[in-house]
Amino acid sequence: MYSVSCCGLTVALVSPQTVRHGFPYQPTALAFDPVQKILAIGSRSGGVRILGRPGVDCYCQHESGAAVLQLQFLINEGALVSACADDTLHLWNLRQRRPAILHSLKFNRERITFCHLPFQSKWLYVGTERGNTHIVNVESFVLSGYVIMWNKAIELSTKTHPGPVVHLSDSPKDEGKLLIGFESGTIVMWDLRSKRADFRIYYDEAIHSVSWHHEGRQFMCSHSDGSLSMWNLRNTAKPFQVTFPHGKSQRDGRKESCKPILKVEYKTCRNSEPFVIFSGGLSYDKAGRRPTLTIMHGKAITVLEMDHPIVEFTVLCETPYLNEVQEPYAVVVLLEKDFIVVDLTQSNFPIFENPYPMDVHESPVTCTAYFADCPPDIIPVLYSIGAKHKKTGYSHKEWPVSGGTWTIGSQTYPEIIITGNNHFFPPVTLQMLYKLKTSKVFEKPKGGEVGRSAELVEEDPYAVQMVSWCPQSRVFCVVGISAHVILYRFSKHDANTSITSLEVRLQCEMEDVISPSDTENTVCATDPGGHSPQPQPSSPRSNTPDSVRDSIPCLRVKDRVIRMPPGYQAELVVQLLWVDGEPPQQITSLDLNSAYGLLAVGNCNGLAVVDYLQKTVILCMSTVELYGSADPFQRLTRSPRKNRQSTSVNTDSIHLFLPLISLLLHPFLSFLFRHHFAFGFVLFDGLITPFFPVSFFSVKGPGRKLSLPTDLKTDLESRENSFSRSRSSSVSSIDRDTKEAVTTLQFAESYGRKLDTLPTPCLWVGTSLGLVLLVPMSIPMDEQERMEEPITVAPTGTVLMLKGSVLRFGFLDCSGGLIQSPYELWRDLNAPEDPERPRRRKLVNFSPCSSQETASDGHLAVVCSERQAKVFLMPSQACLYVHNITESSFVLRADVVGVSNSVCLACFCANGHIMILSLPSLRPLLDVNYLPLTDMRIARTFCFTNGGQALYLSSPTEIQRITYSQEMCDNLQEMLGELFTPTETPEAQNRGFLKGFFGGNAQTFDREELFGEAAAGKASRSLAQHIPGQGSVEGVRVAAGGVVGDLARARIALDERGQRLGELEERTALMMSSAETFSKHAHELMLKCKDKKWYQF
Repeated sequence: MYSVSCCGLTVALVSPQTVRHGFPYQPTALAFDPVQKILAIGSRSGGVRILGRPGVDCYCQHESGAAVLQLQFLINEGALVSACADDTLHLWNLRQRRPAILHSLKFNRERITFCHLPFQSKWLYVGTERGNTHIVNVESFVLSGYVIMWNKAIELSTKTHPGPVVHLSDSPKDEGKLLIGFESGTIVMWDLRSKRADFRIYYDEAIHSVSWHHEGRQFMCSHSDGSLSMWNLRNTAKPFQVTFPHGKSQRDGRKESCKPILKVEYKTCRNSEPFVIFSGGLSYDKAGRRPTLTIMHGKAITVLEMDHPIVEFTVLCETPYLNEVQEPYAVVVLLEKDFIVVDLTQSNFPIFENPYPMDVHESPVTCTAYFADCPPDIIPVLYSIGAKHKKTGYSHKEWPVSGGTWTIGSQTYPEIIITGNNHFFPPVTLQMLYKLKTSKVFEKPKGGEVGRSAELVEEDPYAVQMVSWCPQSRVFCVVGISAHVILYRFSKHDANTSITSLEVRLQCEMEDVISPSDTENTVCATDPGGHSPQPQPSSPRSNTPDSVRDSIPCLRVKDRVIRMPPGYQAELVVQLLWVDGEPPQQITSLDLNSAYGLLAVGNCNGLAVVDYLQKTVILCMSTVELYGSADPFQRLTRSPRKNRQSTSVNTDSIHLFLPLISLLLHPFLSFLFRHHFAFGFVLFDGLITPFFPVSFFSVKGPGRKLSLPTDLKTDLESRENSFSRSRSSSVSSIDRDTKEAVTTLQFAESYGRKLDTLPTPCLWVGTSLGLVLLVPMSIPMDEQERMEEPITVAPTGTVLMLKGSVLRFGFLDCSGGLIQSPYELWRDLNAPEDPERPRRRKLVNFSPCSSQETASDGHLAVVCSERQAKVFLMPSQACLYVHNITESSFVLRADVVGVSNSVCLACFCANGHIMILSLPSLRPLLDVNYLPLTDMRIARTFCFTNGGQALYLSSPTEIQRITYSQEMCDNLQEMLGELFTPTETPEAQNRGFLKGFFGGNAQTFDREELFGEAAAGKASRSLAQHIPGQGSVEGVRVAAGGVVGDLARARIALDERGQRLGELEERTALMMSSAETFSKHAHELMLKCKDKKWYQF
């Protein structure tokens, strides 16, 4: 536990992971509790997700990280057994909001292959790779001395090993009989009482699964040749039925070969034919066929095609008793990348609408944004609009996984998560609110037009690179990988409108030089004298070669009137153009301000500011031009460029010598670290480093594509090693090939010059060289003048300097309070006109004419870079506080956030450290090594928000939320759902006297007499090792210490006492219920037998 308090702000990192959302990555196992109605999913990384009703969603992690092989619920007991690939069994306690491991059992000499826990039994059967079957007491988690050895299970005359145990189940007719299935095709019915085999079956095909008929007289097996065999206990010499459900008869009478049937479930019904449900079994005749789940109901065969391979499935039945008619009502299917539930009660087998956010990864997540304290009306509005676009055809019945309890806690507040595939989610339950597809804005490329965007990127040209959202005005901006920005406005009404397209020529042309003494600075492709260039005219969309491709965007915007449904409607598209055969550089920074009506974008060439109200470009300049005479660097010329055309024809790959700068900064280097849909975010250093050759162009003919690297770790290591080189203000020159990228932008009410007395709208610009520029603007106040008069922009050349690339700006008043950026309140531009209430712009915190009294004190500006944080006093620009965040690593993400009525600077470093600094004093409050940077996905998606929370993409399909606020940690228990709900176990059916007399009823026996230490003895200590649970109460006691530990121990003692009293009360209630039931049955039996003669029995 880490906890620090300063000036009323308390930050902590106590079990920081709060909630995990999304689909479990690489799932491996599935289990369902039919009484509690909760579901568990295991994954390859050792994670376990437990799901109930919406809001009941818990994530657990095995410390070993070993893959979960199998899960078994202790039905209606509030416990779960997990078997992992490291041959360890774990017992999880689900009677607490955060499940903990109570016991573990590590097998030393044998590998676990299959587990089976009978209903209402405390003895777990464990099959191993050697073919042996062990028995574990789940209460004490120790091995029994009773062992079924493989050489005793098979006949002594058998010369071959039967293989691993692939199935274990007790007979529905007699719990004293255990059916053991071996991989080779051998099946043994083992009598637990007599310790011998009742019968043995030797089949030619390998067995994958076995399923019983509820009467216990027959069972069904699935085999590796795609067949199903039915066996009757009266005659086990051969199966009485063998079918190939998907096998066709060939000319010679034999069945064609089929794929293995990996699992089969045989479930009976009272009023209809039984269900036979299995996965696999398709013929090999067609390649590329999708995975299927087959449902056989009587003579009807329904094949459900799946989008992804089937990992596991389980059938949900009305009763937990295996010796009763099962009455299946649904089947849960776990796929590699999805999770569906099929309704078996309807003939067309529809699926249930999934209430969990399992489609976070519907398209690869490339970035995330996390907004806390949103306007309270935004979530219902987004949900109502998004619900209209949902698919239809779902089952009308309620979601069957309905266990647990969850209530809205007292500490809830509106939150929204936006993922880079344009999905809106509200935590904690994370329900899908709204989806947005950016591709609908553009025309589908024709055959000859594919090259423009394809030559820039190898992935989807519409992929999202970053987002910016103003919750108050509901203006939403999306940056795409094809160097385009789309601006959306929200409306509750549909509209027929056209999309305005602005084309910006933001390209730095470096003139060829011969003499190294020529130190002329880089200039922008636009006229340097014009700070308000007009939009470029549309260019021909022909497939021109690189040498003559000029003023062409990568994509073509729809140039016709289109109908836009209610929701977010595209209004403006800004595209960067090709220049002299060079593709546009990707956008590295973005900011919008609804009060100003401005949008700013930057890349490694320069800066462009767009007035989205007037649909004009008001500024387009290179970074060097923004400095003017205040440029602190003397930029050297570069070598003459070689002819591009000859290079593209004669070379298969181009080796470019580039500086090692930030991925956030240099868009081309961002491709080096992309797997699937990775986009250029904060990954590299902004230091001036020696040049190194990077081969990332692969030229094919006249075009060229970016190819991905094969080794990511090497580049990261070189990135880390570059930090020994420091960059100081004494650097006098930089190479001209080092393009200074715009890394962060923010609009704010500030002072553009030192002598300013009143704040004015300003644009703060941070660059990859650690420099900060201020661009003041003059914006008309009157609404009509704002729509007609141009905005004047006058860069002042003001320069502030830091170490490393600038990442974040923040603004405080002189008392340390956070200053919010001005914004416009939302108005529906497509709503019908109301003469009495005209739609006028309502601006908040927009005060360019502030009074002298309120503005005389100025404000504080917080600037954070990859290495350093500084606090400046404006307008004097004096540096009040400075803190070197890290010397051995670099900051990936930094945000100025509010926590517990205070403001702090939150940083996430590449070495995994989370650092919290107080503001404005920049005092370290927290420094915890939480998450080493093992994947670029984490760096790309990590973000902080208000309330002491953060999130990141922990896997390609899951979002992990964490907290560093003590207040949030204290309220976490209230926010989580209860997994276990006290529920009475349903009673077994009374099957009648005659049916029980003739052997139809199940026989019970005392397993304690057979498996207990008194009868079976102790197991060998070398076979398995018992490990006490690290997450139990004892483990917490050891971890606690000091005053906080005393309080924790007192709280734990109270919880433990309350839990024991609760268990005692439950046991007492159960004993009373059992006594009443016994008395009732005894009385009924007495009345039934009172007047009978002896011959009537």
